[in-house]
Amino acid sequence: MIGLATAGAVDEEAVAFAASSLASALGVATALLGPLPEPAYAYDGSRGQYSSTLILLDAVARRPAEATKLLVVTEHDLFIPMLSFVFGQAQVDGPVAVMSLARLRQEFYGVRGDRALLLQRVRKEALHEIAHTYGLTHCSDPSCTLSLSTDIRQLDRKGGDFCAGCAILVHDAVAAVHDSLRGSYRRGGAR
Repeated sequence: MIGLATAGAVDEEAVAFAASSLASALGVATALLGPLPEPAYAYDGSRGQYSSTLILLDAVARRPAEATKLLVVTEHDLFIPMLSFVFGQAQVDGPVAVMSLARLRQEFYGVRGDRALLLQRVRKEALHEIAHTYGLTHCSDPSCTLSLSTDIRQLDRKGGDFCAGCAILVHDAVAAVHDSLRGSYRRGGAR
């Protein structure tokens, strides 16, 4: 099961849409989990942003055992030290990822809000970050949702799904993780 949790007050419809997007694209059950604490510990006053790395570290400690993967969704603008911002960050082949809705909103760019566009961006970013947790790296196909996005224009140019090659890789990775978990439960042990 992929769990989704919020960090701070977050648009509930957008989180539910991310959950349904992950479930339909990956064929894995998703669940909306209880909220995580407001990530004040991750705020960097000199940047006016939140450290995605610190949020990831906190999420690892809080991930419930039944969630093979955990996607944390926040409204806070995120950064890593080497970049001015990130839409999200994931532990490649690890259990947790985080994504921000801040720069997915048209309002961030001084433009009138567009709900349909926000939800398209939410789907792309949720799939992108969770695919990293299954071990996939960036794709060279700019239309693949797993391609690198360093600005909102690149994100908008992507499609809402994986390219054919990445679709095979992610489905194989998802099956391997979830089949191995089913096997460990059949043997009587929980992972």
